[in-house]
Amino acid sequence: MGNRIKKLKKIRIHREGTHELTFSMLALLLIAAALWWLTHSIVVVALFLIVFGTAWLLALNFYRCPIRYFNGDSDRTVVAPADGKIVVIEDTMENEYFHDERLMISIFMSPLNVHANWFPCDGRVKFVKHFNGNYHKAWLPKASEENEHADIMITTPEGEDILVRQIAGAMARRIVTYAKPEEECYIDQHLGFIKLGSRVDVYLPVNSKVCVTLDQPTTGDQTVIAKLR
Repeated sequence: MGNRIKKLKKIRIHREGTHELTFSMLALLLIAAALWWLTHSIVVVALFLIVFGTAWLLALNFYRCPIRYFNGDSDRTVVAPADGKIVVIEDTMENEYFHDERLMISIFMSPLNVHANWFPCDGRVKFVKHFNGNYHKAWLPKASEENEHADIMITTPEGEDILVRQIAGAMARRIVTYAKPEEECYIDQHLGFIKLGSRVDVYLPVNSKVCVTLDQPTTGDQTVIAKLR
């Protein structure tokens, strides 16, 4: 779709973290003030702020939300739905929806990565399903089916169905999905958000042209991972 709609909000901190960061900052300041009132020791207060302030900065880094636009041709293009590293590129039997062989490309997100997820292609959302499950380490093969996950099926303008699977990791306890059934979706739009370490799988037709390699870093909404035939 040449006339893709740009709906990305101009925000620096993801909305999923706004309240948590605000309340935790207020709590830090109140506790620091209480420590000063009780001890009158600048050393104690400084140590507290260094330790817990560092933790707050790590959380701030986790919830950052860069403003990105894909500048290439979106026709038959599949971009990385997340920041991270390519951990799987393989043909696999997908028995839940397709019941045939699919090309699976998986991206693992460490706690240091941006955890916003983008739509990997233009199209229309066919359905969205959420499944409860375990919390195995996200890079393990069994995590794709056994972990808590959300499945988003997208039908491209050419009629190809692409499955995107948001997977919770060992530490992740919340998957947020913004995709809604029957809505049009576009590259540059946020698909959702996963808190802490996690993974995103993309299932493509087996004749798709792979544009990435194992262990390659990816940038969400920027790195082209495949081209549809």
